[in-house]
Amino acid sequence: MTKIQDEVQNVLKQVSSEMSKPVRKVVWIGAGGSYGGFYAAQYFMTHNAVKLSSEMFTSREFVLAVPAYVDQTTLAVVCSMRGTPETCDAAKAAKDAGATVVALYVDESRLTEVADFKIKYESLALDESRTERSNTSIALMIAMSLVHDTDGYADYEVAMNAFDSVDTIYRRAVENTTPLAIKWAKQNADRKPVFVLGSGPAYGAAYIFSICNIEEMLQIPSPTTNSAEYFHGPFETLDKNTSVFQLVSVGRTRPADERALKFYKRFGGDRIYVLDAKEIGLNDIDDRVSEYFNHVIFAPVLNNVYMRALSKEIKKPYTTRRYMWKVSY
Repeated sequence: MTKIQDEVQNVLKQVSSEMSKPVRKVVWIGAGGSYGGFYAAQYFMTHNAVKLSSEMFTSREFVLAVPAYVDQTTLAVVCSMRGTPETCDAAKAAKDAGATVVALYVDESRLTEVADFKIKYESLALDESRTERSNTSIALMIAMSLVHDTDGYADYEVAMNAFDSVDTIYRRAVENTTPLAIKWAKQNADRKPVFVLGSGPAYGAAYIFSICNIEEMLQIPSPTTNSAEYFHGPFETLDKNTSVFQLVSVGRTRPADERALKFYKRFGGDRIYVLDAKEIGLNDIDDRVSEYFNHVIFAPVLNNVYMRALSKEIKKPYTTRRYMWKVSY
């Protein structure tokens, strides 16, 4: 099987050869988890790109308000597992504005028909999927490759090699966190809402855990807060019974997470839970690039270990929905 790093590079070479002008702007477009899954790529671009500008959009908002800068120098990376209608519309809107569209997909749909290029990914929700082939991993590879090709990225080879180890790290994390997740689920099964916090490179994983795992799949309210913003309003909700799930990242924003932890220890109770990137294997990735892999490991652990544990504890199948697939909206 061709390595996914090589597959991504091959697609980007085709993009470069067929675009009439060099890429100068990147837009990442998706809905729900597909949107949140781009956060790692956007975080990397924000902190490393000089010649390229980059921005994330949720699909419906992009359709309703296409940015004026989208043109022939824009690469639109659009993600949808099965072809969410508003995401397909967003891909068409981007293309109509002049952008070149790369689709990340699982099943063929109108998205893959609209797109100029496509890369198939493996859903992180399936146990057999390879972590380096998730939508988040592929988007991060695209971001790193684009920056390397335009600005130069000194740690590019280190980062590409790191993708070879992420599946092993993830599977070891599943084994280590499963008993911890069962305990967390028992302590928090009767608590609503479940606040989820994270910062910097882990914020996207926190966001997906809230809106996709806890709210969509289990129908439990779950506000997401950036750890750095916690002290500008949300900390007033904390008492001894508050349920908080804190992600602690590796990288430059870790002190923001640690500051929140200090506050919990003073004023919170026994429903404060901490998942530390250092304890689930991020330390096994080279320090020069480990910051950018927080989401790659956090997201599948949260979905496949913690969400499933809570689902089992509250006896609510995570495949059920209240409105999705049942009513028009």
